[in-house]
Amino acid sequence: MFASAVLSRTHSTTQAAGAYRQIGVETGIPDASPHRLIAMLFDGFNDSVAQAFAAMNHGQYEAKGRAIGRSVRIVDEGLKAALDARAGGKLAENLSALYTYVSMRLTQANLQNDPKALEECVRLMEPLRSAWVAIGPTSHEASNAP
Repeated sequence: MFASAVLSRTHSTTQAAGAYRQIGVETGIPDASPHRLIAMLFDGFNDSVAQAFAAMNHGQYEAKGRAIGRSVRIVDEGLKAALDARAGGKLAENLSALYTYVSMRLTQANLQNDPKALEECVRLMEPLRSAWVAIGPTSHEASNAP
C-alpha cells in the first residue's frame, strides 16, 4: 500500500523522473526504476538540507538559499508530485500534507536562518526514506525485473 500511495508506474513515474532532472541531477536516471527514482529524491533532499545547514552555519546566505530552494523543489516537484492520490487514498493524502508542512518549514528556516527547522524537516523525512528503502526490491528481484 505504501508504494502504491507514493508512486504509480505511469504518469507519476514520469513526473518523478522529470522533477529529478529539473533539480539538476542526471546520474542514473535513464536506467533507474520508479522505486529508485524516489529513493534518489530522498537522498537528494538529505544532501541539499545538509548543504543548507553548513551554509547557514558559515553565514553563506546565497548558498543556503540555493540549497533550501533545491530541497523545497525536491519535496514539491518530486516527492509530492509522485503521489498517486487515487491508488494511495488516505495515505497519499497524509503524505501530501506532510510534504506541504516540510516545504513550509524549509521556507521558514531560510527566512529566519533557523537550523532547528532544518533539523525538524530531516527528522520528519527520515522515517519515510527508511521505509521506502526497506520496501525496495532486493538486488535479485531487481535483476529479474522486466
